[in-house]
Amino acid sequence: MTPDGVQLNEIDRQFASFICRQAGSEDPHLKAAAALLSRGVVAGDVCLDLACALKNGDAAALGVENNLAAWVERLGAFSVVGAPGEFRPLILDGANRLYLHRYWRYEEELADAIQKRGAAAGFDRELLKQGLGRLFPGEADAETDWQRVAAIAAVSRRFCVISGGPGTGKTSTVVKVLALLLEQQGGESCRIALAAPTGKAAARLKESIMGGVQCTDEVRALIPEDVFTLHRLLGYLKGSCSFRHNGENPLPYDIVIVDEASMVSLPLMAKLVDALRADTRLILLGDRDQLASVEAGAVLGDICNTGGIHGFSAPFAALAAELGGDRLPVQESIGPLGDAVVLLRKSYRFASASGIGTVGALVNAGDGAAALAALDDERFPDISMAQTPAAAGLGEALAGRIVGGFGAYLKKSTPEEAFAEFGRFRILCAMRSGPYGVESVNRLVRERLAKAGLINPEGRWYAGEPVMITCNDYNVGLFNGDVGLILPDPESGNDLRAFFPSGTGIMRKVLPLRLPEHESAFAMTVHKSQGSEFDRVLLILPDRDAPLLTRELLYTAITRAKKSVEVMGNAELFHTAVQRRIVRRSGLRDRLWKS
Repeated sequence: MTPDGVQLNEIDRQFASFICRQAGSEDPHLKAAAALLSRGVVAGDVCLDLACALKNGDAAALGVENNLAAWVERLGAFSVVGAPGEFRPLILDGANRLYLHRYWRYEEELADAIQKRGAAAGFDRELLKQGLGRLFPGEADAETDWQRVAAIAAVSRRFCVISGGPGTGKTSTVVKVLALLLEQQGGESCRIALAAPTGKAAARLKESIMGGVQCTDEVRALIPEDVFTLHRLLGYLKGSCSFRHNGENPLPYDIVIVDEASMVSLPLMAKLVDALRADTRLILLGDRDQLASVEAGAVLGDICNTGGIHGFSAPFAALAAELGGDRLPVQESIGPLGDAVVLLRKSYRFASASGIGTVGALVNAGDGAAALAALDDERFPDISMAQTPAAAGLGEALAGRIVGGFGAYLKKSTPEEAFAEFGRFRILCAMRSGPYGVESVNRLVRERLAKAGLINPEGRWYAGEPVMITCNDYNVGLFNGDVGLILPDPESGNDLRAFFPSGTGIMRKVLPLRLPEHESAFAMTVHKSQGSEFDRVLLILPDRDAPLLTRELLYTAITRAKKSVEVMGNAELFHTAVQRRIVRRSGLRDRLWKS
């Protein structure tokens, strides 16, 4: 029986029993460690921090004495627990972190590969200086141009992270980096792969690069026509956790660019880096402050040392001053990774008078009181807060917002027009289940739109229904996170078809019967919204606290909007969520920044 205050599921208990059988012992210290490790991995941790488990009382509740040294010594005596480098089911490192062997190996190999790849690479300094002057024109003695600094980092090393919030120009910076790298190639061919964790994010990267950024015809011809999910890039093997491309069969690309890198889990990032040639450049784009992967790890946050402020090495600072006139803070003994991670700080989307930008920054800084004040400030008409109604009154409270937000797309005459209009508004929920979760809110939206005569939700599918794919289907070419609309198809006698954007400006259509697993998409979870942008967002928070209500969730939701946000929630709950940060236990940050 599980003690009070410690929630273990069946897989945690079974894993603990399995480890004890392998060790030939029912020692409660081993059983507790295995069970808590399993629970942590399911929740997104990479390892179990034994000291934290003792401090928060979880270990004591499972019968472990409050003595870290004794617990460590006891665990180390079992045959199933090994030291780093040994082949044992569990690995206990010198910082008292307990790992599943495969996760220790992922972390070790990823950290080693990043540090090696982060070292300086050869380049033509004069050619780079000329290119920077052309692509990043700026007056002397002006403030630091962090996009230019990011470009210098990306050209001068084979690993680079360009992080920043919405509208800071990550995509436009990458296009300029491609132009600079093309010049460095001296006209030689260069193979580039664009990728992202989901098909939706990959397509959006392609659209942003091709449609939203000015570049030369030469650079545009260099950008590939295809975009990949990471699984497709690596060569997904059905029924296997391995991929076709790996260290023995590396990817054939010279440059790999990964967008929305905050969504990439530790195992997937480790397998990606393993599949790169030694001379391949890897550029990661993403917002380090967004929600982490739903799977184990917070890789981008660890690589960027989220929450910490770092300077640059003296040689890199001198290089930035020489090539672009930028003055950078110098930090002694920063190591190669410090020069490879650049944070873009200026938002070109949100003006200083923007409520979205102001509240997003305050939430990210953990200042809940100031964020609440800004939500109620008349100077910020683009963001506001309304009280969460009782569950029974939610449908009535949402009625006007539903018809106003979704009515326009249902009146459009073509799939292209409908999809463009549908993308302007979205309801985001913190929860999946419960009266304020996605499932209930999608049902309320259907009911209200039907009552308004805008849809007729009869049968398995209906005209106007938005669908989100929830699993990858490589045969149909639809992937987890893709959003489409069920609409009449004039070319098929007005029979219903599912229309999806293709990334080329032409809608692709699929028979509804051929759709992979999917769900309604009037409302989506904040997690699922990552990689998306909408003109207007309505964020619905529950009426009571829950562990997943965090600073990162609020920040991610608010910054999905380009023009306006309405938060429906309780002020006290909002403040509590701002104070709560996601903590993913891992050793990656220490390996990268403290070694």
